[in-house]
Amino acid sequence: MSHEKTSPILEADESAASRPGGSQDGSVANHTRQQEARVVRKLDLNLMTLFFVLYMLAFLDRGNIGNARIAGLATELQVDSGRYQWLLNIFYITYVVFEFGVLLWKIFPPHIVGTIVVFGWGLIATVQAGAQSWGGMMALRFLLGAFEACYGPGIIYLLSFFYLRHEIGFRCGIFASAAPLASTFAGALAYGITSGHSHLANWRLLFLVEGLPTVLMATIAFFFIPDSAEKAKFLTAEEKDIVRSRAMRQVGTNANARIGGFKLKDIGLVVTDLKAWLCGLMYFCGNVTYSSLPVFLPTILEDMGYTAINAQGLSAPPSFAAFLFALITTWVADKTQQRCLVLFATSVVGGVGYIILATVETVGVRYFATFLASAGVFSTIPNILGLTLNNQGSDTRRGMSIVLINLIGQCGPFLGTNVFPTKQAPRYVEGMSICAAFMFFSAIIALAQRLLLMWENSKLDRKYGVITKDKTDAGSKDVAVENYGPNFRYVL
Repeated sequence: MSHEKTSPILEADESAASRPGGSQDGSVANHTRQQEARVVRKLDLNLMTLFFVLYMLAFLDRGNIGNARIAGLATELQVDSGRYQWLLNIFYITYVVFEFGVLLWKIFPPHIVGTIVVFGWGLIATVQAGAQSWGGMMALRFLLGAFEACYGPGIIYLLSFFYLRHEIGFRCGIFASAAPLASTFAGALAYGITSGHSHLANWRLLFLVEGLPTVLMATIAFFFIPDSAEKAKFLTAEEKDIVRSRAMRQVGTNANARIGGFKLKDIGLVVTDLKAWLCGLMYFCGNVTYSSLPVFLPTILEDMGYTAINAQGLSAPPSFAAFLFALITTWVADKTQQRCLVLFATSVVGGVGYIILATVETVGVRYFATFLASAGVFSTIPNILGLTLNNQGSDTRRGMSIVLINLIGQCGPFLGTNVFPTKQAPRYVEGMSICAAFMFFSAIIALAQRLLLMWENSKLDRKYGVITKDKTDAGSKDVAVENYGPNFRYVL
């Protein structure tokens, strides 16, 4: 049966979009760089602020189990080290299983998907406060993983519908930097909550205080997540003309036509793409450390000799440093379009931090190393996301590539959350060494990916000729430069 036929669940013809001049009206609107920059700033203010806050809440809701553990949960629910590991593992099991939920953002209106997902995980996160047993907490963590699996990766994919390839990396950085910032506030908030003497157990109060805001944000998501740039209420008619032009340059069709289905053939092509698998392997390496650091950092600091309360507070500065480093590195990668080299650098920084933690006994030096580890780990993840989106040549392939790297990468937490058993305290040498090894392996893969992309670009140059300018510039009249065709080149 021919793959060219489409049904209501399949995507509108993207192949037409990959041909020069394949736009609906055959033209790209005239506008200045300043006008386009104003539109991008409005997108940032309205979209990135909302997505950032929601992801900060998501990371808070998944990671506060570590703060709750040392605030009394372990004692009250009789959660030993083995049972605690399962509370972490069950979240990531469902996170992997429900990863195909990413494609829901392309099939259904994003404001509907967003509302359901946000309300779902917010409700589950809040109900954790009423858990009476380890089994009940396991069931809630299972459901929490299912809802969150559709949000973080889904938003990363959705960003590719609003931003061009030389803009997307920094926006991934803004979005993902909410994770270390959430860790910053997790420490500060947990410090305040667990230092009180409430009639309610401190760990239960922690779940309530951090879960209820997410439930309330579901209403905001319904009214303020636009289904496409052309439907954004915060843009004027003139600005919507500019986003139509951007969509033409990006994929050769208007923004509205990009939502409503997917191409089955493109899904299969991603599965056989070595570039996507290399990104997935880097994502696995990053997630081994990314998943464990915010959960175990308070415990690691406590085992350095700090009290539980001080450990909560001292976990905040390394996380804030990671927030800044994620923004800086993704901005540099966007400006230079050298994502693999930036990934190499961030991976090495993280690896060095873990080497120091594994080999040095001095408390002050080890605390400094948590800054390096946090900065390297939390900046590696968004740079991998930008690299992944940049190097797939259709909307369906971009979406499936996000699914693939998460199917591979989200298996990393199964290892990462099991390398810090309490029997290794106080130095956790084995766990630190494992994390260091994976960060250095990520650096090696980044260089291998760069060599592969350079080779692929050389083949495209021989076939279509060398491209000497950025086809996504505001002044460019070329269309569909981010879909496969004569104007498409891989980002190194």
